[in-house]
Amino acid sequence: MGRHYLKMKNDLPKRKHPRLKGYNYSQNGYYFVTMCAVHRRCVFGTIQSVGRGLAPAAQDDNRIVLSARGEIAKQQLAALEQRYDFVRVDRYVIMSNHIHMILVLEGKAGASPRPTLPDILCAYKSLTTRACNAVLNTPGEKIFQTSFYEKVIRNDEGYLQACQYISENPRKWKNDEYYK
Repeated sequence: MGRHYLKMKNDLPKRKHPRLKGYNYSQNGYYFVTMCAVHRRCVFGTIQSVGRGLAPAAQDDNRIVLSARGEIAKQQLAALEQRYDFVRVDRYVIMSNHIHMILVLEGKAGASPRPTLPDILCAYKSLTTRACNAVLNTPGEKIFQTSFYEKVIRNDEGYLQACQYISENPRKWKNDEYYK
């Protein structure tokens, strides 16, 4: 079993560790975050084209219609600021199968160590999943992929790019890498 197991283990794809080495993810800062649904399933809602009267819908007229899971995800985003007094959700968009947001960690840490960005996002995903499973009677259903993508926003240009990406995401849905 030993040699066979090692061969199988070595055949698995190597997972890239996405965090910056040595970076303190509990420090004040702006973070652009993307979380995906498991298998990129469209569980948070739909992106619909909206036409004007008899005119066909332009690509710029897409709007997001949240599902029950999407509404719960939105409620849990608002609850983050109540749960953590040093967290602010600056901007976000809930797409069909992923969520983009800019989270801001600000203020002083309390007496105990302050939760890190991964801690906060893990709690968000866990609480959102629990609420969805309770409300929708889907015990044990996994909603989010295990990991998430994050980028530390280091300057005004990076912040403006992240804001633009979030605001344009529904409009560019069919060209999005997460489009299914």
